[in-house]
Amino acid sequence: MRTIAVLNQKGGVGKTTTVANTSAALAASGSRVVAIDLDPQAHLTIHLGLEPQIIEAGSYKVLTQSAQFEEQIMLVRPNLWLLPANINLVGAESELVSVVGRETILREAIESSEDKFDYCIIDCAPSLGLLTLNALAAAEEVLIPLQPHFLALQGFGQLLQTVDLVNKRINPDLKVKGILLCMFDSRASLPNEVRADIEQFLNNARGTNSAWAQAKILPTFIRRNIKLAEAPSYGKTIFEYEQNCHGAEDYKKVAEFVHAQFHPAVQTEVPQSATAGEIQGEDEPVAAPEPSSQPETQTPPEPPAEPAGDEQSQSMPPFEIKSIPQSEPQTPTEFTPSNKDPDQPETGYGEY
Repeated sequence: MRTIAVLNQKGGVGKTTTVANTSAALAASGSRVVAIDLDPQAHLTIHLGLEPQIIEAGSYKVLTQSAQFEEQIMLVRPNLWLLPANINLVGAESELVSVVGRETILREAIESSEDKFDYCIIDCAPSLGLLTLNALAAAEEVLIPLQPHFLALQGFGQLLQTVDLVNKRINPDLKVKGILLCMFDSRASLPNEVRADIEQFLNNARGTNSAWAQAKILPTFIRRNIKLAEAPSYGKTIFEYEQNCHGAEDYKKVAEFVHAQFHPAVQTEVPQSATAGEIQGEDEPVAAPEPSSQPETQTPPEPPAEPAGDEQSQSMPPFEIKSIPQSEPQTPTEFTPSNKDPDQPETGYGEY
């Protein structure tokens, strides 16, 4: 299982939108994906059609009550599970302040599920506190959504420094792999200047032992698109809300990059699911460039046995999102995950 933390301490840069739509695209291509909401605002939970106030299960119980990870996740789309969040998560940091090993609770919780999913994508809170530290301790890869504005760059160095400290002291496998430019307007000069500055900064880090030495700007960027802003109010991903818009095209390319470039050695065949079911350091900061009913929890299916011998290959499987039938707009409270076959039209999502 590849674990990716989507991180930026600045709010409103597209973290939740990126997690929701990239997870949906990967799930639609046949990969088993679990998304984790570590933001007390629970925007990822809302984006995927759930009502945080009526959900008792979730990341709060996993972090503070030693709840089993697989008992708390919910099947919200075919091949896509969610560990939801609610307002209780606000108190998690204060409750864990005296707990030994508090920064690795999430990593220990998901260890038993590593062979049951292809991807684990974590939506981090817009801060660099204990919740984010848990995400970084659990992840191997970091994806940073970034708005190409001057002020958005001010915390970039601090963010990289935090990742570097976690890499050196807690999680030596943690690396920054990608920078995703969101709300990008190619017609303006400032976004292109910011992009050039970031590229130069990353090129200067090549060959060093920093946690971002392998980072690159994703070859695609997320264009400004009103459909991306509208989709969460209906509890839908962009592929369900408007699959032919620029936002859907851009996030499909992001998912393709994640699938192909972040870690190219993967199985040739990705089986389909059969059910719908503070850190503080003394180092100087790095300089940066100028529904109505409560859904049931679901346990993911056991993965099929891997092929033996010559049947397994290290070549990439094709990345394809199948046609997604459009459904009538619905409010988030109307969404109820189903245990029925995902091919049945009454689920409202059709075949991925």
